[in-house]
Amino acid sequence: MVVRKVRLFFIALVALAVGATWAFRVPIGDWWGMKVAGVALSTRKAHKVDPEKYAVLISELERWRVDLAKRHAAARSEAERKIVLQDTRVILEMVLPEMMRCWLGTPWDYNGTAAKPGAGRVACGYFVSTVLKDAGFQIDRYRIAQQPSENILRSFLPKKSCILTVGQKYENFAANLEKSTPGIYLIGLDTHVAFLVVEKGSFRMIHSSGSRPWCVVDEGKGEAHVLEKSNWRMIGNLTDDARLLSRWLLREEIGVFGT
Repeated sequence: MVVRKVRLFFIALVALAVGATWAFRVPIGDWWGMKVAGVALSTRKAHKVDPEKYAVLISELERWRVDLAKRHAAARSEAERKIVLQDTRVILEMVLPEMMRCWLGTPWDYNGTAAKPGAGRVACGYFVSTVLKDAGFQIDRYRIAQQPSENILRSFLPKKSCILTVGQKYENFAANLEKSTPGIYLIGLDTHVAFLVVEKGSFRMIHSSGSRPWCVVDEGKGEAHVLEKSNWRMIGNLTDDARLLSRWLLREEIGVFGT
């Protein structure tokens, strides 16, 4: 039942994407042998620790990756390869936040290394590295998690794709972020690392918080006090980087910056 629900979830989201920014160039419904008619699922419903859904999302995302990789290999032109990367971006931007939210409520601990939602405690770096590894990025989650936040970002993105601000008022930072290119971002703070899910005109910060309530949380602009209080902020858009999308698609190993 969980597998069926998650597959329906994928199809519903892809159906929405087809009518929005990008359109898939293959009949998505045929991939699973299912119809999309009548499916209406919301990504804004309440979430809780859900290791079962998390495992299914990992499996289904790998199925998408394999198919996209085949399309990429079969592409006959740069234009066709760009279409595959656009579709790759759509999938990751829809699935990664759902994977993150499966961890909501998982307790934080400075030394926490939990490998799946609810299975112990998880530090901020391990939350980030574990979600990305489980999503299919070829990384050593232990080594990535133990790095300063700048090194974590630079492991995935070149310097030119990372924006650093120091001492900027939160109101200005948040306003600029709301106008930024939508996508899945990493953000490094004074002593913290987190995900930012940026949509047009808004953002959510999903992270393992070492402040109240000391667990994995999903916070909007007015709730993200850790983000507000930080003096040092570095952000980078993972899903806006074509090179990184290709590395995910082709399962290329991603090393640790600075080591």
